[in-house]
Amino acid sequence: MGASFRRFRRARRGAAPTPDRPKSAGRPEPEEAVEELAALSADMERRPPGATPEARERWYRRTGSERATVLVRTLAGLLGRGSVAAAKGAGVGGRALADRLVQAAPRIPVRDLATLRAHHPDVAGPEDLADQLVAGACRASSAVGASVGAAAMLPVPPAMAVEIAAETLAVAAVEIKLIAELHQVYGQPAAGTAAQRATAYVVAWANQRGIDPTSLVGPAGFAVVAVGSEVRQKLRRRLTRSTLRRLPSLTPLLVGAGFGATVNRRDTRKLADKVRADLRHRPPVDPVYWSDAAPGGPAQ
Repeated sequence: MGASFRRFRRARRGAAPTPDRPKSAGRPEPEEAVEELAALSADMERRPPGATPEARERWYRRTGSERATVLVRTLAGLLGRGSVAAAKGAGVGGRALADRLVQAAPRIPVRDLATLRAHHPDVAGPEDLADQLVAGACRASSAVGASVGAAAMLPVPPAMAVEIAAETLAVAAVEIKLIAELHQVYGQPAAGTAAQRATAYVVAWANQRGIDPTSLVGPAGFAVVAVGSEVRQKLRRRLTRSTLRRLPSLTPLLVGAGFGATVNRRDTRKLADKVRADLRHRPPVDPVYWSDAAPGGPAQ
């Protein structure tokens, strides 16, 4: 554990970058967080090297820890740049975090169905692809929780409020990305501009269910979703509850790391099950959507 912990400390202090991505100079930018989120998600969906399940699990833990550490560190830097109130906001209703999440949502990288199938060419059908996406998202959110829990061992307690806020946003981004891509998998993607689609998926995350396409017809429907006070209240409540649930991850001696990983993995799985159950009961927008997105082009 000593070597692993030393690597973790170097990553937290910014002394060493992740193996395949150079450390950027200066303060973090939103694009860095987007890149790290995409990289974390992709790595957690990969079939890693290793002949045994134990070897693959070790690879997921090691790679996930490295990616998640950089993602949370980048988000913490962005939160700190704006104001510490962005972190404290979770404790007074989550308004600041809700605003940050709504602002960041259009930047969350979402793959269309053709890209998803190209990344997973061996899937047998929508359910198989959804299983792989959910498994990857659970590993990603688990890695985020473990990275912040392990940070509690470091002698920087004043920074932990920002770390927890960053973890909350990171896991929310992982889950919103998952929700958006599950809508692609089941042939029910949101319509509208990038900002409108992102808002719709944030609403789905707040409601813990799939999008009802009939409620998003025309500009009026999107406007209601975008500015509705009820939706913002749900966001604040969800973010506040998520933050409070993560406080035990600050327990030292790596107990908190295990707690954070377990809570995040369980919560992401539960959310995914709810959204998938909802989407299964709705017909796809296009009956031939799956074959049209086949690798190499539509089936003949």
